[in-house]
Amino acid sequence: MTQTVALTGNTAVALAMQQIEPDVVAAYPITPSTEIMQSFATYIANGEVDSELVLAESEHSALSACVGAAAAGGRVMTATSSQGLALMWEVLYIAAGLRLPIVISVANRALSAPLNIHGDHSDMMGARDSGCIQLYAETAQEAYDNTLQAVRIAEHPEVRLPVLSGMDGFIISHSIERMVVEDREAVRGFVGPYVPHHPLLDLAHPVSYGPLALPDTYMEHRRQLVEAMRRAERVIEAVGTEFGARFGRTYGLTEAYRLEDAEFGLIALSSAAGTCRVAADELRARGMRVGVLRPRVLRPFPHARLRDALGHLRAIAVLDRADSPGGFGAPVFTEVRSALYGLPSPPLVIGRVFGLGGRDLLVEHVTEVAEALEKALETGEPPEPVDYLAVRE
Repeated sequence: MTQTVALTGNTAVALAMQQIEPDVVAAYPITPSTEIMQSFATYIANGEVDSELVLAESEHSALSACVGAAAAGGRVMTATSSQGLALMWEVLYIAAGLRLPIVISVANRALSAPLNIHGDHSDMMGARDSGCIQLYAETAQEAYDNTLQAVRIAEHPEVRLPVLSGMDGFIISHSIERMVVEDREAVRGFVGPYVPHHPLLDLAHPVSYGPLALPDTYMEHRRQLVEAMRRAERVIEAVGTEFGARFGRTYGLTEAYRLEDAEFGLIALSSAAGTCRVAADELRARGMRVGVLRPRVLRPFPHARLRDALGHLRAIAVLDRADSPGGFGAPVFTEVRSALYGLPSPPLVIGRVFGLGGRDLLVEHVTEVAEALEKALETGEPPEPVDYLAVRE
């Protein structure tokens, strides 16, 4: 039976995992994702789920165990954050290259040094070219919903790639939210049984995993991975539509807010999008037509959707909760700017880095950026293309 409950993002994800009941979960605890595995281990101890929990000695070992279990033919999940995801990076490329549909829940957290346990997107941004699909949740409700959808996306025969399902550390992972959780049997019906693809334990059909690929075959393997990522766009949309038909909450690649008649756009991932929507409403009350676009998916990057949604705007501010030292702008800014390049009359695009290490993004920070865009168009003097928000000099 569908229930309305109060859960943190972490406990919501753990509940989704309990309802999915993966064959194997391997993990090593790290703040702020520890509660996911702690809650899931409680489900196992109480006999509420029949999963094999592997307690690894590091995150590298945890994902390595997931790779082995997935190759053997199991439905496999794990959770991590920050340095833990960074320690998995070597194995992320292997999991993606072997086309193993592992779901990895990530409570997004800043990377050291200096040591910081609070939320930003440095961890998943560092893994964005690993070949893993990346989903970003705005709320605990979406973190729960994304976990259920991630299994279907990862295991789709046209995709078969790992999925990183992220939520802002502490802001979402530890905040209690009123949300809806679905009936377990309804979830099982949506997720469906797992159909392994070339499992190692099928002794009647022996296969090899991780063989040597020299220059005559390596590029073809990588190209197949890229094509799977491209196909993932329509799979993500189809799964989000089916999820909406079953449970009433529909998801796509992006989420637009008041963009149809907007002149100015704000772009942000995850929980910051809510702050941007409040700022847009306040600015509209002053007569400035502002809209918001939240990319829900960063990999595959929905460049065509962005061109369609943003091409009519005069100016855009892209807000990144991660930096790219030495690059010209942070990751989402560079992706958006590239996507809009070549339009007949492309909008002015600026990038602003905010919230590193969990620093708050306030509505006034967002309104200041939007007002700077308006002033720049009025005066003909463009603002700094790349800068920081709310940072001490």
